[in-house]
Amino acid sequence: MDTFIQQVINGLVLGSMYALVALGYTMVYGIINLINFAHGDVLMVGALTSWSIIGLMKESMPGTPGWLILLIALMIACVVAAALNFVIEKVAYRPLRNSPKLAPLITAIGMSILLQTLAMIIWKPNFKPYPNLLPSAPFNVGGAVITTTQILILGMTAVSLAVLMWVVNATKLGRAMRATAENPRVASLMGVKPDMVISATFLIGAVLAAIAGVMWAANYGTVNHTMGFLPGLKAFTAAVFGGIGNLAGAVVGGILLGLIESIGAGYIGTLTGGVLGSHYSDIFAFIVLIIVLTLRPSGLLGERVADRA
Repeated sequence: MDTFIQQVINGLVLGSMYALVALGYTMVYGIINLINFAHGDVLMVGALTSWSIIGLMKESMPGTPGWLILLIALMIACVVAAALNFVIEKVAYRPLRNSPKLAPLITAIGMSILLQTLAMIIWKPNFKPYPNLLPSAPFNVGGAVITTTQILILGMTAVSLAVLMWVVNATKLGRAMRATAENPRVASLMGVKPDMVISATFLIGAVLAAIAGVMWAANYGTVNHTMGFLPGLKAFTAAVFGGIGNLAGAVVGGILLGLIESIGAGYIGTLTGGVLGSHYSDIFAFIVLIIVLTLRPSGLLGERVADRA
């Protein structure tokens, strides 16, 4: 039972980060029907930016509390990621908006490779240890343990999702996003500016990705230029699993995928004496993707246009 509780905690933490990234995928798809495969690399840029800021602050302001350093690094990472995604949308995707669907898809893959290469040049290709700025003493929960960083991840995810749902469902921008997702031409006739709405969607997605990137780095303690590829791919799987284009579906898909991956890998590791669990953890996401695409291509919650943003 202790193992099960521990794996549930690990799965909720992992799924929370998947959910944040999956929301970026599903928001962009809901508005312009584009899978932004560079989204995972925005996560990577956010994490590496925060790593650089933390290093600078620890050198120049040695007495600063760790939580404050992490907060400042997170805020700067969000700004950098948002600016990057704004440029990506304006330069790489907007000129191809009326092109055949294959063109922006190939561009997204090319942008992902470009971002990884630029990050490798700027930050070098080696793995870098991410400083632990929060108390490391774990808390006992029913025989399992949870760290301060994991509690922070769950709290940040809950707050981020609540703010996003409020923005989408109760603000003028949210109404404009839903109208643009429904029909951009009609929305423009009603006074909505689709270009501004699309840019805002990319900005919001980038902020969520940056938060997930910083939390991912703080949880696993390492960063490098390829770190965003696999989380991005799994978050895309989560978005498809829940129903791409559906905000609630992205959250449900992310949480469920994290639980499936963590529990599956945990019990395989238990049965094999800890030899195979970590090696086989990645396959669960893609097994889920194959099953969902085969049995229910629209995802668990389907695609409800009214909820798309």
